[in-house]
Amino acid sequence: MLLPLRLRLPSRLLRTTLLSCGLLAAAPTFAVEPATGATAAVSATDVIAAVRRAADAYAAAFNAGDDKAIGDHWTLGAELEEGGGMLKGRDAIVASLKQWRATHPKAALKIEVTDVQTLGEGVARVQGTLFFTGQSDAEPAVSRFDSLRVLEQGNWRIAESKVVPTPRTALADLSWIIGTWQSTDAKTGTIIDATYEKSLEGNALVGRIKVKQKDGSTVESLDVIHADRLTGQVRSCSFDSTGARAEGTFTSDGSSFERKLVGTPGNPDLGNRAEWVQVLSPLGRDMLLWHSIERTIDGHVEPDTEPVHLRRIR
Repeated sequence: MLLPLRLRLPSRLLRTTLLSCGLLAAAPTFAVEPATGATAAVSATDVIAAVRRAADAYAAAFNAGDDKAIGDHWTLGAELEEGGGMLKGRDAIVASLKQWRATHPKAALKIEVTDVQTLGEGVARVQGTLFFTGQSDAEPAVSRFDSLRVLEQGNWRIAESKVVPTPRTALADLSWIIGTWQSTDAKTGTIIDATYEKSLEGNALVGRIKVKQKDGSTVESLDVIHADRLTGQVRSCSFDSTGARAEGTFTSDGSSFERKLVGTPGNPDLGNRAEWVQVLSPLGRDMLLWHSIERTIDGHVEPDTEPVHLRRIR
């Protein structure tokens, strides 16, 4: 799933990763004791077993829709990084998961823990794979995770987690855009035709858009949407027949999407650097609101465009 809009907060997971690899010299906030003798070995085994049970319990809470139990698996100041976005705080994380589950009511979670490393007393690094399945014949959404769990009041809670979806999974929340869309503005006579389809075996979405003005002039554009393999961040590259180009990154609150774009206008008289946010909001299954806001050209503020309502025609 894509994380909510406009959340750009720093993560501590890199510090944790460097620490666990012995690459960070700064003193940790927990005491690390050397593993010596049978007692330490048994203790490590017990920790690994407890962390695995906690992962199973988390999946069970998610599948039961038990938000209170889900929240109890996160520390109060937990951080969740996914697809280039960041959530900070237990309440924000639980609210995001609740909203995502509401739009994917048939989703079931399975967690496969592949590695548990004890980093010190009450601290463990956990790695594995998340599988979200819907209908029995649907392809599961797959993501890797790298988490830090800490022991609080007898519970192994998640303090930090980085989730990296596969490219196909990262694009799944945008699959509703596949199809042919059209908008006709009776006031201006502008006609917009847009068609999106899967490409590269589902690892990209390709859109072809044609805007025809009342005077007969036409601008055509190509929109390629893909996901970064290392982060899961959904990105796009767009080009049009005027020579304009733009690159964008997507964020979502689970129902609406924002694409932050930076590009170069095709007409040099219009400036050299354009920035804007494109809002994409599905209105039911067959309607789409398309709106450009927060527009600037060479740092000068431009007015928002008029919202465009597109209707799915097939």
